[in-house]
Amino acid sequence: MDAVKLKELKNFVELCKSNPSVLTDPTLAFFRDYLESLGAKLPPAAYSGSVSPKFKSHVDEESDEEIPEKESPSVEEPEEEEEEDEIIESDVELEGETVEPDNDPPQKMGDSSVEVTEESRDASQEAKAKAMEAISEGKLEEAVEHLTEAILLNPLSAIMYGTRATVYIKMKKPNAAIRDANAALEINPDSAKGYKARGMAHSLLGQWEEAAKDLHVASKLDYDEEISAVLKKVEPNAHKLEEHRRKYDRLRKEREDRKAEKDRQRRRAKAQAEYEKAKKQEQSSSSGRPGGMPGGFPGGMPGGFPGGMPGGFPGGMPGFPGAGGMPGGFPGAGGMPGGFPGAGGMPGGFPGAGGMPGGAPGNVDFSKILNDPDMMAAFSDPEIMAALQDVMKNPANLAKHQSNPKVAPVIAKMMSKFAGPK
Repeated sequence: MDAVKLKELKNFVELCKSNPSVLTDPTLAFFRDYLESLGAKLPPAAYSGSVSPKFKSHVDEESDEEIPEKESPSVEEPEEEEEEDEIIESDVELEGETVEPDNDPPQKMGDSSVEVTEESRDASQEAKAKAMEAISEGKLEEAVEHLTEAILLNPLSAIMYGTRATVYIKMKKPNAAIRDANAALEINPDSAKGYKARGMAHSLLGQWEEAAKDLHVASKLDYDEEISAVLKKVEPNAHKLEEHRRKYDRLRKEREDRKAEKDRQRRRAKAQAEYEKAKKQEQSSSSGRPGGMPGGFPGGMPGGFPGGMPGGFPGGMPGFPGAGGMPGGFPGAGGMPGGFPGAGGMPGGFPGAGGMPGGAPGNVDFSKILNDPDMMAAFSDPEIMAALQDVMKNPANLAKHQSNPKVAPVIAKMMSKFAGPK
C-alpha cells in the first residue's frame, strides 16, 4: 500500500478516535456501516453532533439542514422460552418376592404400666414354651395366641415381642411383624431379634432400602446365616433404588439450575432492552440540539439523564464527600451552560471554572454511566433514586445509606465513575 495513503488512513483513524462525531458526516455513512458490520460498538457521538473543523477540509460543505438520524434497530423483548417438561422417573427393575400388606386390626399389646410379679413372669415363660411347641408343629395361629398371652403377662419382655414378630413373618403378615418389632426395640434398642424381624418384614413389603438398613444393624448385633441370606436378596435392590434416586435428584437439580440461569438471562436481557431504549431516546433528543459536548449531552441536560434519571438531581449536587462541594450541581432544569470542561466550563462546577476545589477531573465521561446497563437499571429503582437524591441534597447523609446493601454499591460505583482515571 502507498505509504502516503497509509499515513492518511492512520491520521483519519486517529481523528475518529479523538472526535467520533466526524462519522456523522453522510459521506462517511458507508464507513460507519462497515464498522458496525464488524461488531464495533460506536459511541453516541458517532450518530449526532457536528463535524470536526479539522476534517472539514476533507469533505464537502454541509447544508444547514438537520441530518436525519439513522434509524437504529428496534429492541425486541426477549421471547419467553418454553418451560421444560417435568421429569418423569422410569421404573426400576427389581427382583425378589413381595406380599400384599396385611390390613388386619392391630394385635393385642401389653400394658407397660402393669407391675410384673415373679408369678406372672413364670406364667409368661410357660405360655412361650407352648408357643414354641406350636411353631414346631406348624400351628402358627395357635402360637400367636400363646405368645399374646405371654406378652400380656410380661409386657416388658422384648424377646416376647420379637418372637411373635417372627411368627407373623412366617404368616406373611409384615405390618403386624413391624408393630411387634417396634415394641421390642422400644423396650430394648439393642434387640437383634427386633431389627432382624423388622428388616425381614420390610423386605416382604418391597421396602428394600429400609430392609437393608435394619438387617445390617441386626447382623452387627448378632450375626446369623439367615440374616446373611436375606441381605443377599435385599442389597441389590437397595443399591438400584439408591442409584435411581441419586440420578433423578441430580436431573432435578440440573433442571432447577437451568431454570435459574434462564431467569437470570431474561432479567439481564430486560434490563439491557430498557437501557437500549433509554439510550435511543437520549440520542434522538440530543441530535437536534447544537452546542454542548460532542458525544455527551448537547444543549445541556434538562431534567437529568434522559430516560434514565427522571427529575435529575434536584437541588443540585453539593459534591461528593471530600471533593469540596459542587455549587449549582446538576440543575433540575435549564441545562448545563457551556457544557463540560473543554467546552466553556460550567460555572460553579467542574475544574477550570472554579467552585469545586479538588473536585472531579476535567475528563469526566458521563457516557460511562449511560453505557452501564447495571447503573441504568439501578436508576429505575425508586429506593435507589430516593437514596441518591438524599445524598445529593446533603452529602453528610451518605453514612446512613452505607449499610444498605442495595444502595451502597450503586453510590460507590457512581462515585468511582465521577472520580475519573487516576
